[in-house]
Amino acid sequence: MVHMKSQREIDRLRESADLVGRTLGEVARHIDVGVTLEELDAVAEDFIRTHGAEPAFKGYQVGDNVFPNTLCTSVNDAVVHGIPDDYALQDGDLLSIDCGVKLDGYYGDSGFTFGVGSVSEEDAALCRATYDALQRGIGQAVAGRRIGDISHAVQTHCESRGYGIVRDLVGHGIGQSLHEDPQVPNFGEAGTGRRLKPGLCICIEPMINQGTGEVQTDADGWTIRAVDGRPSAHYEHMVVVQDEEAEVLSTFQYIEDVIEPPYEIDALKEKQTR
Repeated sequence: MVHMKSQREIDRLRESADLVGRTLGEVARHIDVGVTLEELDAVAEDFIRTHGAEPAFKGYQVGDNVFPNTLCTSVNDAVVHGIPDDYALQDGDLLSIDCGVKLDGYYGDSGFTFGVGSVSEEDAALCRATYDALQRGIGQAVAGRRIGDISHAVQTHCESRGYGIVRDLVGHGIGQSLHEDPQVPNFGEAGTGRRLKPGLCICIEPMINQGTGEVQTDADGWTIRAVDGRPSAHYEHMVVVQDEEAEVLSTFQYIEDVIEPPYEIDALKEKQTR
């Protein structure tokens, strides 16, 4: 069942989304060559708990698998759901971080791909295309359009540049549960799928590979990796469908205040409410 959010619920979700953005901004301060993924995870957990919330991912269970950490940290060919460990970041790495919080009963969820040190132009181009695809998807999240319009906007932008769309993973609704209906794929036909209505809160999250879109799961049961070993990028925003244009609840501004992102900030700058 799809639940349209009241203004009160949207306000609560905005607070949760803002905390995710602030957490990612704090993590960004610590990203550097030689820093371990476990160290970044500890920074995030401390920040979230200090601000009166709980990590949404820690303890999240799928079947018999329980996610053990606060952040999903996915390096290079890892697409999403990477488990933080003692890996020390290297110059040129792409690091995708997905972060979730639960604040006063409402969830926030957002993701960002960081460039560590000097990133190759090829990898930066992948990040730019993924970020721009997110903005194009958000542009379709308007009342009266359909889920397929979002999906098609992401797919056509990335495939026209030769990138692979990860089809095994999708965006999702969000509210008092981390994952709600409807699913929001990154591929599809325009004019198809559920019709969008005001108050629908969804996470749009292109997961785009430099090569093939095919993926596999590591032995840890969580890490999703490109089968050809080439890099992947992932950006995610929480948005609310409205009549004129989508309202973006999450923000990358806290990150952009700290680092120079691996995309053009002015290219398709999202409209955000902080």
